[in-house]
Amino acid sequence: MSVERAGETVPETVVEEIRELPKRFQPGSRSAVMPALDLVQEELGYLTPAAMSQVAEALEIDPGYVEGVASFYSLFHLEPVGKHHFYVCNNLSCQLRGAEEILTHLKDAIGVGEYGEISQDGLFSCEPVECLGACEYAPVLRYHHRFHYDLTDAAVDKLIAAARGKRRDGKD
Repeated sequence: MSVERAGETVPETVVEEIRELPKRFQPGSRSAVMPALDLVQEELGYLTPAAMSQVAEALEIDPGYVEGVASFYSLFHLEPVGKHHFYVCNNLSCQLRGAEEILTHLKDAIGVGEYGEISQDGLFSCEPVECLGACEYAPVLRYHHRFHYDLTDAAVDKLIAAARGKRRDGKD
């Protein structure tokens, strides 16, 4: 399932929040770009070209820099993803503790054949990512900015069942 929203823009309330971000960092710093992109992605589900231009304008920085940051980091999406997107660590520690099996189970459970594909109902998508920085709790996934540790198929099923009644921000 693909949703075409390339022209979708960021609501003014979020733009105002983005304009406030630089106050948290040193003057002249471009450190507000990642939190700004994160806010936009939470709002729209992914980063549209129009939205990235709005971020650049709100932060008064070069649009090319914003696009470069967005395209470099794997946790930012330039294409639509499901309303509930799962990032499963695919690094060595997680691989040794069953990440591949978890990924296979997750794809089957949400009804997708490939990573990045969106489920028929538009609710779910998943992808493997390199390191989530929680090797001691492998296998690990990130979902709505929360980490879930020591994954099992049953734990994944519970997350999916709970997600069916949640909004994009993870709240009921």
